[in-house]
Amino acid sequence: MYQVSNFMDNDDVKTLSQLGPFSVIEYQRDLSVTPSSAINAYYCAQMNVRKRQLVCDLSKAQVTVQAGAMQWMLGNVNATTGIKGVGDLFSKAVRGKVSGESAIKPEYTGDGLLVLEPTYRHLILMDAADWGGSVVLDDGLFLACDSRLQHKAVMRSNLSSAVAGGEGLFNLSLNGSGAFCIESECPREELVEITLQNDVLKIDGNYAIAWSASLEFTVERSGKSLIGSAASGEGLVNVYRGTGKVLMMPTAKMPNL
Repeated sequence: MYQVSNFMDNDDVKTLSQLGPFSVIEYQRDLSVTPSSAINAYYCAQMNVRKRQLVCDLSKAQVTVQAGAMQWMLGNVNATTGIKGVGDLFSKAVRGKVSGESAIKPEYTGDGLLVLEPTYRHLILMDAADWGGSVVLDDGLFLACDSRLQHKAVMRSNLSSAVAGGEGLFNLSLNGSGAFCIESECPREELVEITLQNDVLKIDGNYAIAWSASLEFTVERSGKSLIGSAASGEGLVNVYRGTGKVLMMPTAKMPNL
């Protein structure tokens, strides 16, 4: 038996969201400051630049996390590689190579508490069932998920997306029913959810952070011709076509801006 005090019950800690085994907490102020950093810490708190952590209650579900994300664990917690044989190891190594994700994501079992490293990024909780049981994530956003979700590498619909779309040819998809957590540059309040019914969405830039696997994802010219694309000033755009959902962060600042 264990008891934790002055953690989630601290008056400086706010629970932002809960889903499945996950809770997202946020530190309202940075109290570990010096006179030279106090002004910066004050304005960070005013502008929603705050540390956040993902807390995992393993008594509700086993979880799989990004490699190196664990900060501390308490009680009956066991860490495994999640490898179920040579074939599974090869499959995960290939998927990690093509998708850019870590090949081995540790799985945590038991009924204790697992807390991940703090981050200034926004932690978004979602359920794969709300995405038709299969959701594709943008590169590098995966943080943790219910271990019952299956991981797959999804290939783009055309080769041009690998060289011209600003991303790789493959993305990580989560399949099944269960909660997962991604890291976002924007808070949940600024994310735009678009539902398509046999329609098309075109985005100039990598602003989509998650989309239904049922959608066809390609990279195309913004106009019908090279001259038209050049005249519009847009060039290539990411295109999501079909029936499904797209989660977009339009207020994010792209690295080249």
